[in-house]
Amino acid sequence: MSLLLKGARIVGGIGASAPVDILLKHGVITGIGTGLTGTATIDLDGRYVMPGLWDGHVHLTQTALTRRRVDLTAATSATDAAAIMAAADRPAEGLPLIGFGFRDGMWAAPPTKHDLDAVVGDIPVVVLSGDLHCAWLNSAALAAFGMGGHPTGLLREEDAFKVTTEAQTVPADVLDDWVAATATDVARRGVVGVVDLEMADTVQDWTRRFAAGFRGLRIAVGVYTPWLDSAIEAGLRTGQVIEGTDGLLSVGPFKIITDGSLNTRTAFCGEPYEGLVGPDASGQLNLPTVELVALMRKASRAGLIPAVHAIGDEANRLALDSFAAAGCSGRIEHAQLVRDVDCARFAALGVAASVQPEHAMDDRDIADRLWSGRTDRAFALRSLLDAGAELILGSDAPVAPLDPWVTIAAAVGRTRDGREPWHPEQRITIAQALAASTNGVRSVAVGNVADLAILDIDPLTAPLDQLRAMPVAATLLAGYFTHNEL
Repeated sequence: MSLLLKGARIVGGIGASAPVDILLKHGVITGIGTGLTGTATIDLDGRYVMPGLWDGHVHLTQTALTRRRVDLTAATSATDAAAIMAAADRPAEGLPLIGFGFRDGMWAAPPTKHDLDAVVGDIPVVVLSGDLHCAWLNSAALAAFGMGGHPTGLLREEDAFKVTTEAQTVPADVLDDWVAATATDVARRGVVGVVDLEMADTVQDWTRRFAAGFRGLRIAVGVYTPWLDSAIEAGLRTGQVIEGTDGLLSVGPFKIITDGSLNTRTAFCGEPYEGLVGPDASGQLNLPTVELVALMRKASRAGLIPAVHAIGDEANRLALDSFAAAGCSGRIEHAQLVRDVDCARFAALGVAASVQPEHAMDDRDIADRLWSGRTDRAFALRSLLDAGAELILGSDAPVAPLDPWVTIAAAVGRTRDGREPWHPEQRITIAQALAASTNGVRSVAVGNVADLAILDIDPLTAPLDQLRAMPVAATLLAGYFTHNEL
């Protein structure tokens, strides 16, 4: 069976001004032109067609879970956040009450277990920060997770990751349904694939989901250190397609976290955070460089490309040093604060910058406060591109919305909610942002897999507000519709 998309305008290509027809057979684009015929025909009536969108960095399980957790994104203080948790519906007996999204970097005082204890009583409460690098627990939750002696209840980095994992009490089949529903939702935004960097045995999780019939997205699954040896023993390599998934599940990069985050004040920097003193005033290095290099060598020699989390400028410098020492290419996840001299090293070392532009909109105020005098090189998209670096855009969902149009608009406009652009000199063009959001597919062309987004307006000429809320008429994955409002 073949499908003819009639009257299409190809974004940035032939047919941009005069519509053409696009013929799909067996999940592949087999013809572009006029006078083509297919078994079935859909008239696009001049709508715009482009390669399907990818999100280069997500945590899909956390995204699905977050939709069912107490929303604290609007909280402006510990007292405010505690009151929201106190008013929330209680969970089933024996389960913790979980919230998500607080950002205490701008709060007048840090949250403590006492703030929660005063209003929620003996119910275990776990509140995850918006950057997923911090967890705030009350006394009952601290006891439940074996941390009863903790003085404040504010956990950072490894302790926070441990609680985040252990707090997932949802049965696998229920969670899989929630993940599938999330995939359906993101397909409505033209998304055909994601790099899933969930901190879990994602190869096993996604193999189970595809065996149960999941076919909503292409998934490239990351591998973390606890599962590195088993991945190597299984012969897994980055880019390898997992059998029995119709080619939709593949092995992604080997993920390593080397520092923390801005809001949690643990991103590792060359200068202290404004107002902080002591041994951690410049942030936190989660992994000694010598260990990082050893892991990168081990993984890369086995065919797993390293993806190194680095947010602070010193963490980025050390990550680039480690790529050079390990003798391999790969990715740096976030690259949120980068010294000018290091931008060119990305290209020279063959290291891609995997950046989340909407974080700049979330973090601009706290960055101006804690990284004072350095924000001209925060989320330095223009500097990285001009230096020849490969740019990959994503969301880090649930930290930011899993919506590439939100990501693209942030990269292009550096603004949100009517505010003045933040460091507009670091803006990139719409065409550059699109190119960084399609997993290397630069155009709609004969021979390409039919992963397509069909739009109601031309993204290359769309105003910024329309770009952020881009109307997506349909999404095709390997030639079949995962979203269709035509």
